[in-house]
Amino acid sequence: MEQHRAVVIGAGIGGLTAAVALHRNGWQVTVLERAADLAPVGAGIGLAPNSQRALDVIGLGYRVRDLAAWQGDGGMRTPGGRWLARTNARAAAERFGGPLVLLHRATLVEILTSALPDDTVRTGAPASLADAGDDLRPARLTTPDGDMEAELVVAADGIRSATRHALFPEHPGPRYAGCTTWRVVVPAPARPFAPHETWGAGRLWGTQPLKDGRIYAYAMAAAPAGGRAPDDEKAELLRLFGDWHHPVPEILAAVDPDQVLRHDVHHLPDPLPAFHRGRVALLGDAAHAMMPSLGQGGNQAIEDAVVLAHHARSAPDFVPGRALAAYTADRLPRTTAIVRKAARTGAVTLLSAPPAVALRSALVGAVSRFGPGLVLRGFDGIADWRPPVAPSRPA
Repeated sequence: MEQHRAVVIGAGIGGLTAAVALHRNGWQVTVLERAADLAPVGAGIGLAPNSQRALDVIGLGYRVRDLAAWQGDGGMRTPGGRWLARTNARAAAERFGGPLVLLHRATLVEILTSALPDDTVRTGAPASLADAGDDLRPARLTTPDGDMEAELVVAADGIRSATRHALFPEHPGPRYAGCTTWRVVVPAPARPFAPHETWGAGRLWGTQPLKDGRIYAYAMAAAPAGGRAPDDEKAELLRLFGDWHHPVPEILAAVDPDQVLRHDVHHLPDPLPAFHRGRVALLGDAAHAMMPSLGQGGNQAIEDAVVLAHHARSAPDFVPGRALAAYTADRLPRTTAIVRKAARTGAVTLLSAPPAVALRSALVGAVSRFGPGLVLRGFDGIADWRPPVAPSRPA
């Protein structure tokens, strides 16, 4: 076995962050990605101050903050346009120690890969776990090019993680959350607007600016699993949201039907017994997939990666049993709580009975009258998280 080798399965946001963090700690890192290239599945991602501080540990936080586009007011609205709650970028930054940054996933992938040696990521390279290893023997992976041994395996292979199933075959796995999502990136409309998230009856729409002038829009609606539009997904969005307030109709008019991403939402409401076994650590959706209602899926994967590298420390001192148990102890309680909170928030978001929707709007409006602090309070304990290691020099 090559000395101090870490293999990351999956080149998503969490896997790439883990690769950068481990590389900076002295590991020889290989990332194995099943897909033929790194074209990211998705449109935009919101990075809250908690994940930005995690990226500071690997010297990349400043590059993300430079992409902050939300500078003014925003908030929550009804489909007719009435403001339920107002927030602003300054209040959020003051409360949590930094801005919310919306960026395209492709941009974040480029930032992360730029901090890795050129030969780190191998695409078109599926891998499966053959042996999790232990303190006395390496982990072993099976690949089309033969078996590969490693002192540490990081399983960032997503919500359908084959590695998770291999480690914990009795776990029930992901469950359908009862809703589906759509995401698009389009040019900005001619008329200005304030960033917003709009809650209707069993439906949600969000419109957020990106630094490059484009708009990231996302939608969610209660729906049966596996559903698809009879014509195309743009037409489905028009049926569901076409008569909502500005800028929703203008956004939909600019949408290319072929560029609409639709994905059913699955999550892991049943927590795993641990995030590790042997020399294998799970992170991101493989460990704790959550509903998108708090916008924390990618953020928690980034936290995972930095905390894992912290406990792995420098490669020569790595003791799997001790290090990975510490990783589980740090991450399992936090992410379990956030998964549950995301599910509760999602259930409130998708209320559809008129009396329940009216009561929800009244409560949000009442809370908002006390100022943006009360609206932002729902992210206390999440967005204000700080990593267990100090920021590093810029990468």
